[in-house]
Amino acid sequence: MHSPRRRARLVSDPQGANSEAPAGGRRALFLGSSLTYANDMPFLVQALAQSVGETLDVAVVGRGGASLEDHWNKGEARTRIREGRWDFVVLQQGPSSLPESRANLREFTRRFAEPIRKVGARPALYMVWPSADRLAFFDEVRTSYERAAADVNGMLLPAGEAWQAVWRRDPKVTLFRRDGVHPSPIGSFTVALSIFGMLYDRPLVGLPERVRLRNGAHAQVPAELAPLLQEAATEANAQYGRR
Repeated sequence: MHSPRRRARLVSDPQGANSEAPAGGRRALFLGSSLTYANDMPFLVQALAQSVGETLDVAVVGRGGASLEDHWNKGEARTRIREGRWDFVVLQQGPSSLPESRANLREFTRRFAEPIRKVGARPALYMVWPSADRLAFFDEVRTSYERAAADVNGMLLPAGEAWQAVWRRDPKVTLFRRDGVHPSPIGSFTVALSIFGMLYDRPLVGLPERVRLRNGAHAQVPAELAPLLQEAATEANAQYGRR
């Protein structure tokens, strides 16, 4: 599995852990690595929902470089699943393009699916991307996540394919950070568009290019680039998404 270098940093956002979902709102728990929590991506999804009048309560359990097996063994993720009245639990690990990492992704997706279903939530697989030196392996990454989602009758959030759709439109768009692994702010915005579109089945074209996050900060992409990102995420979701 080609994933970011493992770090001890743990991100665990307590927001809403024991609260009721807002009236008419939804709740999503994100479990993953720095490919999830980079650039506050889950809260970008929340802000996009808010921009169209939806209420999304979000929590994150993330550890740099973590696989789903790491989250399972650590135990906190399972505790958070049990505590919350989630609608979705979003699962992510590294690209998982190699046979052994694909098998690991599928095994621990199946393990997590049981407690997720017990609380009435839907497992959702957040497809990531290969590192910049392995871009030829996009199909293998997608296949791994497609199979994991199918194993548990879960959702597939094809964010990695949204990146490819961006590059087909403009190969110069910078979706990676300099390390060739983590997403740039534009990369995370693209991911958030894809995930929001899948969770809510809402049109993406015309969404704002600037949104306010829960901490008061703003995230934005250039106004001239926003339609391209929206169209790319729409294409990827239509072609590869699974609800």
